[in-house]
Amino acid sequence: MAMRIEAVELRRVSLPLVRRFRTSLGTDTVREALVVRVMGDIGEGWGECVAGSDPSYSAEYVDSAWLTIRQHLLPRLGGVPDLQAVEVAPLLSAVKGHRMAKAALEMAVLDAELRAVGMPLSTFLGGASKAVTPGVSVGITETIPELLEVVSGYLADGYRRVKLKIEPAWDVSPVRAVREHFGDDLCLQVDANAAYRRCDAGELARLDEFGLLMIEQPLDEEDLLGHAQLARRLATPICLDESIVSARSAADALALGACSIVNIKAGRVGGYLEARAVHDVCTAHGVPVWCGGMLETGIGRAANLALAALPGFLLPGDISATSRYFSEDITAPFVLRDGQIDVPRGPGLGVEVVEATLEAFTSETEVIRI
Repeated sequence: MAMRIEAVELRRVSLPLVRRFRTSLGTDTVREALVVRVMGDIGEGWGECVAGSDPSYSAEYVDSAWLTIRQHLLPRLGGVPDLQAVEVAPLLSAVKGHRMAKAALEMAVLDAELRAVGMPLSTFLGGASKAVTPGVSVGITETIPELLEVVSGYLADGYRRVKLKIEPAWDVSPVRAVREHFGDDLCLQVDANAAYRRCDAGELARLDEFGLLMIEQPLDEEDLLGHAQLARRLATPICLDESIVSARSAADALALGACSIVNIKAGRVGGYLEARAVHDVCTAHGVPVWCGGMLETGIGRAANLALAALPGFLLPGDISATSRYFSEDITAPFVLRDGQIDVPRGPGLGVEVVEATLEAFTSETEVIRI
């Protein structure tokens, strides 16, 4: 169903994390996010921009996304009388980059459109699973005993896959400790967030002995050739994250042999429609995919669950239950039951924003009339 956008509300929200989250890129204690509400003639829809508070993970960050949406993206959508979600990306294509900002707007329009016709996002995308098996991402800790305690807690919660964040000097020792303590049956992988260089191949090869599911994004996001060379040297499969920004880049990476697994983050590739295209490319090549996470609020978490319901998502993702990150969220919490989280079945994203909680976590608001 087509809509005409009448106004867009931008909100900066800050949600305290239940545990500090350290990676090779830095340490987070609060998740600052940009929430987008699109209001139109058929109703309203919600979106979330997954950009961080600073440009460490990507060139985008909350302030830049806010400015880009207000000054460059909305003017290209506001004058369209019969806008459909599938038209958002083409209409915004003249603006180079800013995929996370574009994805937030597309999500909000898609939510409004699907709410109006009573269709869940998972159904629209082609998902069949009613529940998904999530993994849990474990940040860098101060000590190995602390790491073992954290992992033990998550396994007790029911998570079936553990991902350890690594960086130079925090790799072989913590991985060995976790493997020896919890045994070979633990589904274990690592994520470097591009912290290594080609000359570190020997150190990364030492991880082969631990039977890891994958090593995620060891090298710089632009170094596809380096990843291809590394993939030939290592027994452990290489997974790409930051390097995959579109279906075309995924196809290029697979053609080069730069990876054999792909992490799909809808915000990073420009939206859930492009994320579905990445899924389709990988499925056609027989390459398994999984859904990455960006410390999303319940808005983005609901959309990720819908995406992860597609048939090519064969590996546990980083969606996790709400309690992994927040003691209180802006939607009802997602709960881990018997190692799985239910895919929302309501129309659109399938979740309702709790206005009072949203207001409590909001530090800045702007309403833009179209």
